[in-house]
Amino acid sequence: DAFQELITDLEYKTLEEFWILLLDRANQVIEKINVSKGGISGTVVDPKVIFRHAIDHAACGIILCHNHPSGNLQPSQADRDLTRKLKEGGKHLEINVHDHIIIAGNKYVSFADEGWM
Repeated sequence: DAFQELITDLEYKTLEEFWILLLDRANQVIEKINVSKGGISGTVVDPKVIFRHAIDHAACGIILCHNHPSGNLQPSQADRDLTRKLKEGGKHLEINVHDHIIIAGNKYVSFADEGWM
């Protein structure tokens, strides 16, 4: 469902972008927010910006998402480290980080589906 929510925003982007889906208690999307735009091979993501949006919207959960313009679906070590950092930060704020999705073209990989969360 998250992939379908974001595919039109990220499918044909030539630069990397990072988006979040903010979720209510029933895991329904409250808001879809672009939190970062970068270059061809990366973008800077500030956890404070992500959690500020979540708190401002009283979100109970978030789904992280970014694209890989290269077409490579494999997460980098930086992707894995950021996911771990945000998941840990979310625990302290009682904001569940449900998933991190990487979109490359019209395909995706889900950290949750792969057991990487």
